Amino acid sequence: MNQTKFSLADVLTVLAALTFGFVCFLGANFLNINNDRVWGMSHTTGCVIMAVFCAMVLFGTVFGAKLLKRTSRNFKTCFVGEVILLTLFVLFAVFFATKTSPFSHYFTVTAKKSMINSKLQTSITQAENMFAAYESYALDRENLYKKTLEKVANAKGTNDKKYKAFGFQYNGISDDKQIEAKMFTVHADLFPTDYSDPIAKNGRKEVATKWLQNAKNITTSWKPIGIVGVVNNIQKNSNEWLNTLVTLSQVREQSEQTTPFDYKLSFDDVKTHFTKLDSPIPLSIGLAMLAYILMLLSWFVTIRSTRFPGLKFLFGLGKSSDNEL
Repeated sequence: MNQTKFSLADVLTVLAALTFGFVCFLGANFLNINNDRVWGMSHTTGCVIMAVFCAMVLFGTVFGAKLLKRTSRNFKTCFVGEVILLTLFVLFAVFFATKTSPFSHYFTVTAKKSMINSKLQTSITQAENMFAAYESYALDRENLYKKTLEKVANAKGTNDKKYKAFGFQYNGISDDKQIEAKMFTVHADLFPTDYSDPIAKNGRKEVATKWLQNAKNITTSWKPIGIVGVVNNIQKNSNEWLNTLVTLSQVREQSEQTTPFDYKLSFDDVKTHFTKLDSPIPLSIGLAMLAYILMLLSWFVTIRSTRFPGLKFLFGLGKSSDNEL
């Protein structure tokens, strides 16, 4: 009986293997969140290779068994090979359903997404509030400096030494104009041109805000690939932004007495939720079984050759007139 070379069952087998492999990639991506290199390769490449390996050993064993099942000659050799491949498929299937499998690991981590999301949202929010806190600090500092300048200017007749210490000059320019020039300088120091650019959206504040908003969307909607980048970078990026703001605040105007910007960042340890291996949840076991069944469809629906002598004759328990054994 002729069989189509690539049936619907084969398509389902391929799709099931690809889906299984993709979930394995997500799980490997979670499991290796702390590693820059996986299997001696870059993080992403290593996770992809790991996923391809998981998918190929399952697909290769079951599809190889299907090809051996439909053979029309060398029945004994092909049948032994078929049994070996199916046995390997079962062994790999059992292993890939355990807690050490990236397939199962993806679901155990995803089961904790509410907890992870809550912790990440807290970290994102405090980073967002950091810019508002800095702007409030800068405004208070400007107001205090202006009041100090006005006080010094009003006392110039009685305290010329302090008047000159703050950079005032008897050059015909009014004190109000000199104060205005000094306030322009302090504002430019606290808010340099690259701090914010609401039109081009490429200022430090806008770039950070955009990243944080994207991180918030990724965590809220639980995007498995993007979440790894958020977890890896939220603390690093937040500290870099804070260091930049602290550096800006360390600029002092003439005779200005003030303290640098002070903002506390704290981060919950989220990575342990991605790296800790837990027992597989029922959902992962059920989906693994479904994937295995779909992969086996190709072998299951394959019809043996009409010349197949049967197991009794195949192993010498009966007589067969077939010379192709």
